[in-house]
Amino acid sequence: MISLLFLGVITQANAQFGFSHEIGAIVGPVAFQSDYGERHDISTNAGNTGYGIGLIHYLNFSYKAECNCYTPETYFNDHFKLRSELSYNKTQLQHFGKWVDPNRTSLTAEQLRAMRGSTAVTNVGMQLEFFPYSIRDFTATIGSWAPFISLGGQFSFYKPTAYSELGPGLGILPSVTPEKYIGAFDTKGSTTWSVVSSVGTRYKLTPLSDLMIDLRWQYYFSNWVDGLNPDPKIYTENKANDWNLWLNFGYIYYIQ
Repeated sequence: MISLLFLGVITQANAQFGFSHEIGAIVGPVAFQSDYGERHDISTNAGNTGYGIGLIHYLNFSYKAECNCYTPETYFNDHFKLRSELSYNKTQLQHFGKWVDPNRTSLTAEQLRAMRGSTAVTNVGMQLEFFPYSIRDFTATIGSWAPFISLGGQFSFYKPTAYSELGPGLGILPSVTPEKYIGAFDTKGSTTWSVVSSVGTRYKLTPLSDLMIDLRWQYYFSNWVDGLNPDPKIYTENKANDWNLWLNFGYIYYIQ
């Protein structure tokens, strides 16, 4: 479905007689939602955070670089851009919430408090960005704003780590592993697809450069990205796949 969408976008671009290019970089904090911690818990959301960096490229359909001129004015040309991206994010993970409260003295609570992990994810993919206001007007006005929303897909390479401060054998030995994580532990790393959606805005800094901020939601089609995957039929609180929120700050330069 996503591949067909991007094929249609490229076909539409060719039909509109050309485009120009923009390049940029992004950086910002990432909050990773996984099998570590308690669902809907503020301390989990604030604690399992990391960072992300990336390189981005845009096809700008409103402008033709080869002739230094605007393309024929259509709604698509003036309201859409195609963004491709290579990005990397890494997050440190541990359990937060009521089940690891210091007042709890059970073996399970002790095992949960001792669990530590991380995941590093490299993503490559595309998003189609929609600008409700005119891209041409924004390009021509220094100090203007251009809000946008986007939807796309990425192919993700992930490599998790996990260990227990109680000793080796996490995922295997009952002495260090909570019952729900026995046999539900894998740190080999692999690949998965993900869907991404974001909302943000650009600020016109100079005629050939923009600042950008956007908040992205990324949902992975795998529950192994963090290295843990308890049986969702038994432990329904862990039934959702891994996902993250990434607040991006970016700089974009127009190639003429």
